[in-house]
Amino acid sequence: MLRFLLAAALALTTMSPAAAQTGSPRVESLLSRMTLDEKIGQLNQVPGGRQRALNSRLDAAALERVRRGEIGSFLHVAGAAQIRELQRVAVEESRLGVPLLFGMDVVHGYKTLFPVPLALAASWDPDLVQQTAHVAAVEASAAGLNWTFSPMVDIARDARWGRVVEGAGEDPYLGSILATAQVRGYQGASLADPSSIIATAKHFVGYGAANGGRDYDSADISERTLHEVYLPPFYAAAQAGAGSMMTSFNDIAGVPLTAHPALVRVVLRRDWGYDGLIVSDWNAIPELMNHAIAGTPREAGAAALRGGVDMDMAGNLYSAELKGAVEADPTLLPMLDDAVRAVLLAKERLGLFDDPYGRADPAREAAAMLTPEHRAVAREAARRSMVLLKNDGDILPIAASARRIAVIGALAEDANSSLGSWRAQGKVEDVRPLIPALREALPNATLTYAQGYRPEAAQVVAVTASGEGAQAVHEVSDAEALAEAVETAKASDLVLLVVGEHFDRSGEARSYTDIGLSAAQDALADAVLATGKPVVVILMNGRPLAIPELAERAPAILETWFLGVESGPAIADVLTGSVSPGGRLPISFPRANGAMPMTYAHLPTGRPAAEDLVRDTARYRDQPITPLFAFGHGLTYSRFDYGPLEVDRASLGATGGVTASVVVRNVGAVAADEVVQLYMRDPVASVSRPVQQLRGFRRVALAPGQAKRVSFELTPAQFALWTDGWATEPGAIQLMVGAASDDIRGRAEITLTEAGRFATPAPAVATPSTESIVP
Repeated sequence: MLRFLLAAALALTTMSPAAAQTGSPRVESLLSRMTLDEKIGQLNQVPGGRQRALNSRLDAAALERVRRGEIGSFLHVAGAAQIRELQRVAVEESRLGVPLLFGMDVVHGYKTLFPVPLALAASWDPDLVQQTAHVAAVEASAAGLNWTFSPMVDIARDARWGRVVEGAGEDPYLGSILATAQVRGYQGASLADPSSIIATAKHFVGYGAANGGRDYDSADISERTLHEVYLPPFYAAAQAGAGSMMTSFNDIAGVPLTAHPALVRVVLRRDWGYDGLIVSDWNAIPELMNHAIAGTPREAGAAALRGGVDMDMAGNLYSAELKGAVEADPTLLPMLDDAVRAVLLAKERLGLFDDPYGRADPAREAAAMLTPEHRAVAREAARRSMVLLKNDGDILPIAASARRIAVIGALAEDANSSLGSWRAQGKVEDVRPLIPALREALPNATLTYAQGYRPEAAQVVAVTASGEGAQAVHEVSDAEALAEAVETAKASDLVLLVVGEHFDRSGEARSYTDIGLSAAQDALADAVLATGKPVVVILMNGRPLAIPELAERAPAILETWFLGVESGPAIADVLTGSVSPGGRLPISFPRANGAMPMTYAHLPTGRPAAEDLVRDTARYRDQPITPLFAFGHGLTYSRFDYGPLEVDRASLGATGGVTASVVVRNVGAVAADEVVQLYMRDPVASVSRPVQQLRGFRRVALAPGQAKRVSFELTPAQFALWTDGWATEPGAIQLMVGAASDDIRGRAEITLTEAGRFATPAPAVATPSTESIVP
């Protein structure tokens, strides 16, 4: 199959101009009038600043390049007035008047920061995810932007990889559903709407499979795994109309995705019919020389163009080298024209030719940011993203009898970390932090705070005044902070122990071999737990953490991630019980660093893992065979009973459908959400199949005593496997429903009576679901 794809890619990259794609009449007319230099200029994306210093590189020289048509897009530029002026120069002072694209990493909000993407995925709520993306688009577009480099739809099964924080976790079905939601949120009903922005599905493809979880490293992926795990979310994003895709830094089997015609030109362009804009990652085209598949900058530029990359992000290589490459090799010209078409088509879809200033209105910008309505969405998103991992003895919600509450841990007052690693224009002063929110939510309790250790980012000093204009500075040691924390805990009725990781330990180039707590936090946890006081652990982090000792000893653990500007009030809402937590893990928590990578959807192997150490099985001998917390896991303040899983038919051919339904009842005393999860397994196939695969879910709100029937509509395409295409095989299919991948409550079986062939990746087929009240 790979040999066929490479041959097809070679044919596409040597096609004649007559075989090239065509754009709209306006695009074709514009293209026909462009000089070679102007064409190359459209493929050039230039940083107008830095992530933390927007607009800082804009000068007279940059404006002159715009006038000459040498820039097609800026990134790290923002502000309606600034962008309006840049757009004016492009439209009114360049020869052809082609408007500019303005992009930024608006990853989980622009000014109103929402929970980080991994946290939003924990909500298992596509409508909410779409709503947060829409708010981000409203604010970003008001600041003049028309393009975001989001969503990241990479599947990640190794928590050592720092960018796991930016995605939806380990599962391709959940990832596909949330990719669709984000694209629809950013782009709305039409990109011509000035409140929409182009979404970018990134990083195409396999970036999350980097060896050892090391960012930017190679990925060695089988063809089946590529199609069944890593490609489906990109297909879903493409079907949702994502206006852009970004190629990834990594190579697969030695071929970098920045120059991979077999995947970009054949799979993405030809097989999927994708006609959006394809952009490189930052400086990735020059880095083809580091990959050692190009010996010179000119060779690197030609390789990227042949690979299907339309726009060069920040590399300045297309700008410097493509003209010479095309003049030396005229077969590159039709590929160059196609790349320009993709850029111009994106601008046309945004309505920029008709209204170049629609997204650059200073009055709209002033009114759009951080509104009460946007904060309300952020608070709801934060509430629904938290996952109650453990709650022995129903220690949560906080009992009224807890009148003296100790809040311990430096992260409790770290508003900066609440924003996460990608924060666009979010500011620390916009965050409503935890401790003031707890004081407001618990007016009858006395809250005492102790830092417990020096923060990871910088050493904190205690400053006391000793006379006018004089200061005495004393550096607080870990030992002093720990002693204070222990005394604070001893004097309390309840301890809220806030631990995890500083925001800068997650994100790009933030891969670590150790994903446990820091030594200082481990010591703090040990000391606080040794006091014998009731302890609720509040985790703040951007990745799964290996915390087996803490999970064993602490009676309650609430995973809060990095929740954005409404972090404090949302956590207080859950701790006090005004909201029952309902999030579920989108990625498994390992027991140890060395257990990575891992996934619930693993193959059974010839010797499946067994607890009995006398047997030789696929396991680590020094660890249990289960994850610390499994994919889909999450508790609430209530309890749920499941009825039997029922199917409306016992067999299915290559067409038609089957309905699987289950009655779920809230048997607890409080209203709460249950995330009903539907899994499948093909127990006997021509190739070994995963022990479980998610194929549907629905977050259901249930009042005390209330029951609802939850139904899922499945089609044969969702049971397909990849064998040089998507196909089903006759035989049994097992269905499982439950509260988590390791908490299955009901099973049923259907039989596929005939083989079928399908175009859509099985994990990218959305499963419609309904709920109805049962008397």
